[in-house]
This record gives sequence, structure tokens and C-alpha cells, in this order.
Amino acid sequence: MKPTHRLIVAAAVASTSLACAAADFPERSITMIVPAAPGGGTDTFGRKVAEAAEKILNQTISVENRGGGGGTVGITQALIAKPDGYTVAFVWNSPLTAIPHSLNVPYKRSDYAALMSIGYSAYTICAAPDFPAKNGAELLAELKKNPGKYTLGNDGVGGTMQLASERIFAKAGVKVRPVTFKGAGDTAKAFLGGHIDLYGGSIPPIQEHARAGKAKCLLMTSADANEDLPGASGLKELGLADEETVLWWGLIVPAKTPQAVRDQLEKAFMQAAATESVKSIMGSKGATNKPLGAAPTNQLLDKENAALEAVAKAVGISKQ
Repeated sequence: MKPTHRLIVAAAVASTSLACAAADFPERSITMIVPAAPGGGTDTFGRKVAEAAEKILNQTISVENRGGGGGTVGITQALIAKPDGYTVAFVWNSPLTAIPHSLNVPYKRSDYAALMSIGYSAYTICAAPDFPAKNGAELLAELKKNPGKYTLGNDGVGGTMQLASERIFAKAGVKVRPVTFKGAGDTAKAFLGGHIDLYGGSIPPIQEHARAGKAKCLLMTSADANEDLPGASGLKELGLADEETVLWWGLIVPAKTPQAVRDQLEKAFMQAAATESVKSIMGSKGATNKPLGAAPTNQLLDKENAALEAVAKAVGISKQ
């Protein structure tokens, strides 16, 4: 047999093997690693998505919580697993697109591929009731007029909230003094206690206080406004839609996972994310259900990673 013919036959055999593998997949239980502690939003959403996907794949999905390192420990464990589709990770974006610019992590963008994403929850910036602004445009105008005067709380140096706000501020020509806390709950307490001028964080810790009139939320980090905070401007209305950075959740696998298997997982989890059970749990937590497939989610990862890297460098954040 000629060498050219051997190559053609080998390619055909490989193609047939992959097709058979995809046709038989999954033949056993799938492990879903959630790189966070039980009970939080990521864990809750991951378990609900797994529950819905089990019925579609006709296989059990075992959820394992592997917290630590702001999500980086669990992601590392997922990425060193055999790339056969039987280990997936349900993650949020921070340990993929934000933390790697402030900490040395044992993985890089080329080590993983996204299967899909289920939706997002925007961050918000809120002020005291007597703050001299009643919407996002006026907030940015006040901050621009007084560079360095106001303090903004966030949930960690190099975290998504800090980089999200700095991304907006850089475009708007605004200077604010960041103050870091251990989480959005601590940021909210400091803000309500009058220790910082502005709250920066997720919606749930501040929502009831906004409803009670103890805070007025003026700006979202998402392009669109949010019905849970009707007074907060979305970036789109300010001409800053391209600077959107939100908290979002999705599934990743090791990059060497066969494409045919990835396609099958993508299809199943896209169906799962669109079920009423997933929509309902996300809505109850103030999140927006907006499933995206592999291609747009990978594009989002690339774009956000590049944007937050630029912001981190601009504000002088160096890797520890």
C-alpha cells in the first residue's frame, strides 16, 4: 500500500473511532467539579444544571465541591483529569479571566475549552441616599469632577468587581479609590456603616437595602439595566456597552477533550440550561438566564481575559 493510501486509511479509522466514541458517550457517570464551597450561587446553579442534564444524557452526574484559591484549586483538578468528557467543571468567570492577572495560577487559557454558559448576574455600584446623582451618567460625572475623592468597596484586589469598575472608569476618565473586603457581604456592611462612599458588588447583598431606601444603586456593570434595581443605568444607555463585565457561569473541559464529545456535552447542557427549573433558580437569585453555546462562550472568554489583563496592568496590579 502506498504511503498516501496508508494516511487516508488511518484518517478514516481515526474518524470512525471518534464517531463511535461520541455515539456511545456517555457510558458511565460524569463528574462535575464545582470549584466552590457548597451552598453558594455557583454550587446551587451547578447542581440544578446537573440535575437537568442527567435526564438528557441518561447518566448520573456526580457533583464534587473542590473549593480553595478563589476557584483555582478546583479548576486545576478538573484540567488535569483525563480529557475524555467524563470530568467537567462548572465555574464562574473570575478564576478564568480575573484572578490569573493577580495570582500565578497553574493553568493558562489554552488548557481548557468552554462547552457553554448558562447566564449572568451583573455587578452594581450603589451610593448613599443623599449622594449627588440619580443615575449612572450623573454618578460618572460626579466622580469625574472629583478625582480620587470617593472610595469604592470591592471584594478583592484583582477580583472581577474591581477590574469591572476600573474598566468602566478608564473609559469614562474617572478616578476612584478602591477599598477591598473579603466579599460582597462585608463590602455592604462597610458601606451601610458609612466607612466607604460607594458599594461595588453583586446584587443580592445590597438589594433589600436598596428597596428600603438605605442605598441607591446607580450603575450596572452590564450593558443592560436590571429590573431588580430599576434606578441603576446599564452601560448601553451610557454608550459604554463594550465595557461590560459581569459575573457569569459555565462549563469547561480540558482542551484535549475530543470535539465530538464536546459537541454532545454542549448540546445536552444547552438543553438543560433552558429548562424551567434552571430558569427559576437563577431568577430567584437575581441572575439572568441566557444560555450561550461553545463558540460565543469561548469568544467571551478571550475578549474578557484580554480586557481584564489590560485593566490590571493599567492600575498596577502585579501577580503574587
